[in-house]
Amino acid sequence: MSTYILSQRSQNNLNDVHQDLIRVVFLALTLSKYDFVVIEGVRSLERQKELMKQGASKTLNSRHLTGHAVDIVPLVDGAIPWQDWSAFESVAQAMKQAARQLGVSINWGGDWVSLRDGPHYELCRETYP
Repeated sequence: MSTYILSQRSQNNLNDVHQDLIRVVFLALTLSKYDFVVIEGVRSLERQKELMKQGASKTLNSRHLTGHAVDIVPLVDGAIPWQDWSAFESVAQAMKQAARQLGVSINWGGDWVSLRDGPHYELCRETYP
């Protein structure tokens, strides 16, 4: 069990996110071998359109718009290791384990075939329409 504490920034980014996903994030932080930061939770339609323009998203039907998704990045020596996929996979293992323990069904963007999205976690649409 780690002793990481979710930063105020991360907690603020969880405002209006679905309670089940918040529970997964908090538990995952205790299971993770890396500290991590929630960089985005609920997103406005304007922000979503901007991300599509930048090529960072392919949909206007993002789960971020409804509070059913979060973006989380690991911290290694206080920095985000964008080039270290293993750190993202490690956080994903913690998130998946936490979700299993809590009985919450999630999808990880890192498992996607097109536009793999290492920071992205969302509640499954089948369970959380």
